[in-house]
Amino acid sequence: MKRRQIQISWAELGITVTVDLDGRNAALTQALWEALPYRSIQGHALIAGHHLYHLAPAPELLHAPATYRVDDRRDAPDGTIFCSRLQHLGIKYGPLSEPMPATPIGRVLPQDLAALAEAGQAVWQAVYASDRPVTVEVRRAGGRGGHALPRLPAHDPAVAELVREVHAETESIWLRPPGELVDLHARRIASGAGSYGTVLTTLLFVNGETRPLGYNCFGNLVRAAAEGMPMDSLRRMARLLAATPAQFLGYCGLLTLRDLTERALDCTDRIDRHEDFVALMAHMALYVNCLGAWNLQLFPWDVGDHLRQEAA
Repeated sequence: MKRRQIQISWAELGITVTVDLDGRNAALTQALWEALPYRSIQGHALIAGHHLYHLAPAPELLHAPATYRVDDRRDAPDGTIFCSRLQHLGIKYGPLSEPMPATPIGRVLPQDLAALAEAGQAVWQAVYASDRPVTVEVRRAGGRGGHALPRLPAHDPAVAELVREVHAETESIWLRPPGELVDLHARRIASGAGSYGTVLTTLLFVNGETRPLGYNCFGNLVRAAAEGMPMDSLRRMARLLAATPAQFLGYCGLLTLRDLTERALDCTDRIDRHEDFVALMAHMALYVNCLGAWNLQLFPWDVGDHLRQEAA
């Protein structure tokens, strides 16, 4: 693949870095390239160290093959860019503590590493101690900026209509916090979820259930369908994996998520094409992962600031 470059900008910080896409993992690189330009809420690793990541609106990242992998991303040079099957574009900007394999696609140019570190520190503060997000824009180097969420086609009219609705709901919350999460974090919980009137407990459980529902359930259903799992098995697995957490999250206040999940599961009964199943579950994955990103941004992480690690 011909070498390409992208630019990653954080307008609120006045920082832009350029990335050389170095030809590793061509399918992942192509999926990202075709999704450009886009904007997203910039996240920061909360337990792994000096690592930025955000949700990229590229459905193919859920199942595109990786041909090159580093066994331990801690050993990757600062400025390494990764794409993952969690639909993340990640950037290592300093020391990491989590020994995970990862799939790199490029590196920030050496002259931009200091600016990258500055951005990383500012984003950490925004995620850890603020409810004001930093927005990231990714575009082809020298190309136009902007943003659009792709919508996958479906053959069945009912599936296509539900895909349209999930896509529209995702668009509405992509760069603006969902009203249901805002209410939850403002201690407005209609169901009364939270024993003895607690709120932090509910916030913690909502975060803990939303992430695996997007990453492990809907994301893996897409991969299973793309790999040809029989439709009957896909329908059964969808209900086994998604129904209970969606009901729980609805009780906690995420009624839209609950309703869309129930409708998606009902819709699988009429799906007879893998392409339609992939389209519906990929859009559910992106929607739930977007909720997860907002959970991480809005969560009051600094309430535990007094809990610091003991020196070895």
